Amino acid sequence: MLAEGSLGDAYGAGFEFASREKIDQFNTLERYEQHPRYPSIYKRYTDDTQLAIAIAEYIADGLEWTHVGLANKFIEAFKRDPREGYGSGMYKALTTSSNGKEFIRNLDRRSKRNGAVMRVYPIGIYPHVNHVLEYAAIQASVTHDTPEAITSAQAVALMMHYCYYRKGTLHQLPQFLSDIQGIHWNTTWKNEVQIDAIQSTEAVLSVLVQSPPSLKNILLNSVALGGDVDTVASLALAIASQADEVDQHLPPWMYTDIENSEYGLSYIQALDSKLLALFNRVHS
Repeated sequence: MLAEGSLGDAYGAGFEFASREKIDQFNTLERYEQHPRYPSIYKRYTDDTQLAIAIAEYIADGLEWTHVGLANKFIEAFKRDPREGYGSGMYKALTTSSNGKEFIRNLDRRSKRNGAVMRVYPIGIYPHVNHVLEYAAIQASVTHDTPEAITSAQAVALMMHYCYYRKGTLHQLPQFLSDIQGIHWNTTWKNEVQIDAIQSTEAVLSVLVQSPPSLKNILLNSVALGGDVDTVASLALAIASQADEVDQHLPPWMYTDIENSEYGLSYIQALDSKLLALFNRVHS
C-alpha cells in the first residue's frame, strides 16, 4: 500500500507539471525523472508520501483521532526528515511551528486544494465505513477545512476501503461511492490535473476505472494526464495495490532505485506490514 504509493509518487514527481513533450517522450516506465523544480527529490518520494506515512504511523500507534494529535504527527514526520515539494503555506507552517497547536494557528485552513486528499488513503483500512468517513474528515480539516477537501478526502479513503475489503470490481467502485456519499463522481477525467481536491479525486477514480488492470498501466495513465501527477500516481497505485483484479508487477528498477535511507523503502515496507496486520480483510 504505502510502498506502491511511494513508488508512484517518486515516479510521478519527475513529471509534475512538466511539459507535454517531456511526458510523451519519457513516460515509459524506464527510469525516474528529475522533478522540474526540486532536484533534491530525484528518486525520492514527496510530501504526499511523507504525510501518508504520518497517518499510517498514527493508525499503527492507536492514537486518539484529534486535530492537535494529527498536527503533532505531521510536524514530527517533516522535522525528522525535511524535504521540498510542499506548498508554500504548508511548508512555512511546518518549519515555523513547534507543536500541533501552533501549526493549526499558523495555517490558513480555508483551502480546496488536494493536500488532505493525497495523504488520506491509509485510513481506508479501517473495517467500518463510519470510521473511515469520520477519520478522513478529521485529518482533512486539520489543514483543509472546506467541504470540497473533506468530501474528496473521504472519497479517496473509501476507494482504499473498497479495494482492501474486496467489495467489488474497480468498475463497480463509482457506484459504491455514490451509494455512501450521494455523489456521482466524474469517471471520465482526461484533462491536466490541477492542485485541487475534487480534480485529483476524479482523476484517480477515472484512472482506476478506465485503465487496463495492471499497476503499470495505471501508473502510465496517471502520469499521462499531466499536471499534479505525482498525487494521482501515488493514490492510484496505493489503492490499486489492494485490488485482486490488478496485476501487481512493476519494473524492478522502481524498487532498487528509489531512496532507502532511514525513512526510505525498507522503512515504508515495514510500516506497511505493521499497518496491514492490524485489520483482517474479512469482516462483517
